Amino acid sequence: MRLARPLVLVAATALSLTACASGGSSGGGGATVTITANAISGGKNAATADWTKNWLIPKFEEAQKARGKTVHVLFQPNGVDDEQYKTKIALDLKSGAGADVIDLDGIWVGEFAQAGYIKPLADTAGPEVEQWEGWSQIPKAVQDLGIFDGKKYGLPQGTDGRVLFYNKTLFAKAGLAADWQPKSWQEIIDAGTALKRAGVPVPLQINAGTAMGEATSMQGALPLLAGTGTEIFSGGKWAGASQGLKDVLGFYRQVYTTGLGDPRLQQEAKGRDKSFQMFAEGKIGVLAEGDYFWRSVVEPKAGVAPMQDRDKVVGYALIPAERPGAGVRGQDFVSMSGGAVRALNPRSKNIKLAWELLSFMHSAEATKAGLAGEARITSRTDVNDEVLTPDPMLGFVAQKVLPITSYRPGLAVYPEVSVALQEATAAIVSGKTVDEAATAYQRKVESLVGGPANVTQ
Repeated sequence: MRLARPLVLVAATALSLTACASGGSSGGGGATVTITANAISGGKNAATADWTKNWLIPKFEEAQKARGKTVHVLFQPNGVDDEQYKTKIALDLKSGAGADVIDLDGIWVGEFAQAGYIKPLADTAGPEVEQWEGWSQIPKAVQDLGIFDGKKYGLPQGTDGRVLFYNKTLFAKAGLAADWQPKSWQEIIDAGTALKRAGVPVPLQINAGTAMGEATSMQGALPLLAGTGTEIFSGGKWAGASQGLKDVLGFYRQVYTTGLGDPRLQQEAKGRDKSFQMFAEGKIGVLAEGDYFWRSVVEPKAGVAPMQDRDKVVGYALIPAERPGAGVRGQDFVSMSGGAVRALNPRSKNIKLAWELLSFMHSAEATKAGLAGEARITSRTDVNDEVLTPDPMLGFVAQKVLPITSYRPGLAVYPEVSVALQEATAAIVSGKTVDEAATAYQRKVESLVGGPANVTQ
């Protein structure tokens, strides 16, 4: 299938290239390898930049010295818009330049692979890639973040997961269990109906429409689609107006035409932010979100919408498949995750050393050091088991969600397909029928990806 648009959309003159692909000898003796990331001390992703300079580089150089090798690691920081960073490294790789180890958003992997800018790790670094100890500590579902066409292109960094958050106080008022765990979509609707009877202003908040942007896809439409056993992209084709897609739109229709959800909230420019505040104020019963909601939105001390009683009042549950066993891979429960990966520059002049650096960066010791004492979900089970114990919610995501999660396809056209999905949910919220919304979605996706031959029905 052709890419819907070129990887690099701006002229090469818009950005300066870095030095040619690194590695080889250093002027001071020994070998030099370079790392680049969209991180800079005192600016964007400062913690990553500080960890790289203050912990990673000295530790790796010291480890290499203990083996009798003189190695110099250089860090190339950036602190720009993500798309600007993406364009810069694409230009570097296209011209045969760039750092040896490169940070990539996981959603770019397929796009870079199809363009030939990155290669499978085993093809570049050799058989030692598959022998790396870290694979046994990264759940298969999380490894998928760096996999394209069945091959491993990068090592996954931190990740996240989507769940259903709910207000236990409102649940008690509605006669619902404090340890709620729905096993089907119908049980979500049933809970919403009970909350509505109990007078809860907004029983269910499942992001919908284009105003919510990618949050509609990641928190709502894509997990629901996975719950029908359908992936947005599989076998070289994009999901069209299949029964799974129609079932998803049917679920949205149940929520937003029966008073279980607030259609206006989905259409407001800051509707997602408002939903956060309403949940914190006890006006929303169930809200589908990522673990970001727990650690950054309702966090008692520094949250966007802090809840002092968060740990007592806020519950969380897995997102069920449409019916037990109906989810992707035959799962009872599903989720969606995002995250970043690190890949190798296939034109590195010292690819074996670059792999040693990359694998060292993803060791348990380095991963833990990168957290800087914070409780965040990493790609490694052994690190998560150690650092997430004090936070049961994040531990829940690491232990229960990551093994069953899915990722967005890392292809250039995905953002446009995602908008088409958002538009389909918006049509439902505004009163269109399932068939009308599904038909419009099918036409839009076909126009984006090269015609009906590239879309399933």
